[in-house]
Amino acid sequence: MKNTVLILLAFFAFSALNAQKSFYDYTVKDINGKDFALSSLKGKKVMVVNTASKCGFTPQYEDLENLYKKYGSGNFVIIGFPANNFMGQEPGTNQEIKEFCTKNYGVSFPMMSKISVKGDDMHPLYKWLTSKSLNGVQDSEVKWNFQKYLIDENGKLISVIPPKQKPDSQEVIDWLSEK
Repeated sequence: MKNTVLILLAFFAFSALNAQKSFYDYTVKDINGKDFALSSLKGKKVMVVNTASKCGFTPQYEDLENLYKKYGSGNFVIIGFPANNFMGQEPGTNQEIKEFCTKNYGVSFPMMSKISVKGDDMHPLYKWLTSKSLNGVQDSEVKWNFQKYLIDENGKLISVIPPKQKPDSQEVIDWLSEK
């Protein structure tokens, strides 16, 4: 009996360690350094995008903001994650990034604190986004700034949109229009 209990405990402990996490299991820091629980987004479609202020794709901030203004009133949110992983194209502090985004693009969608989206110091959320063993859908690599990840209302990874593809592409509009 004692061995059976130990075996069951070991099984449940192993299962708990290997349980797949959900998008909603993560809490990140917003651009002001406050906790932002992704569980607060349950029931919404989410676009997660790594951003940079000094990149050839930086004008996508305007497209992101227009998309957010058009679709973000209820069931959709964009979350920007500044990252300095590609040729030092996001060197600023959180405050500098916030000022840049507000002044130049009128960004009103939630911006998070600067993180790493690849390498040894990759943020845990991006580990989830890029690893099939964690997200249950697909492996991916963050290729450059402004790569977009689409998350459905249930917290499931749906698609990865490459950096060159605009945020308001037909693929994204079709996804947003699905009921």
